[in-house]
Amino acid sequence: MSKVFIAFQANEESRPVVEAILADNPEAEAVYSPGLVKIDSPSKLVIKRATVEEILGRKFDLQQIHVNLVTLSGNIDEDDDEFSLSWKH
Repeated sequence: MSKVFIAFQANEESRPVVEAILADNPEAEAVYSPGLVKIDSPSKLVIKRATVEEILGRKFDLQQIHVNLVTLSGNIDEDDDEFSLSWKH
């Protein structure tokens, strides 16, 4: 089975999103390189608005992740509360 992944620009705006992804996806691994952070997961990745808000200490519109999003791999499912990637078979 193929892994899913998401990559963001490595900056202060992305930091809480990356932190939330790693907190909510125990199988996920982050690879940091100059200017980029890529997060891989063997099955599914979920970004939860509530977790990002908890880290930030304020409201967060999940659509803001697209500003620093570089690339991703997987089928997308998103609503106001969650953004997830998976491979549907």
